Amino acid sequence: QVQLVESGGGSVQAGGSLSLSCAASGDTYTRYSMAWFRQAPGKGREGVANIDREGDTAYADSVKGRFTISRDDTKSTLRLQMNNLKPEDTAVYYCAADWPRSWTTLSEGAFRYWGQGTQVTVSS
Repeated sequence: QVQLVESGGGSVQAGGSLSLSCAASGDTYTRYSMAWFRQAPGKGREGVANIDREGDTAYADSVKGRFTISRDDTKSTLRLQMNNLKPEDTAVYYCAADWPRSWTTLSEGAFRYWGQGTQVTVSS
């Protein structure tokens, strides 16, 4: 089992950048499949980016070319670099993990471990 804690959220103007981090604790020896999701007010949770156990990545079309997911297994940390932020990126961002997979997915149901979320607000 693994516990996840996000950090790095905040407020930024459109066009700016933020970097989110997710610290994993507990079973950090397993190379989990990791992902970022987000949930905007009044909307469902959507997948943003996923990185599998081999380092392959997948992104939602809305963030391709602007967001980058990466992992540092030596530090048990997942990151999301967000550039050229837009007001529609405003949401609570969640870190998620599941057992190692060698394929990518942005399906919420494919992840069993979740962090508490961190707020990202982008103003126009």
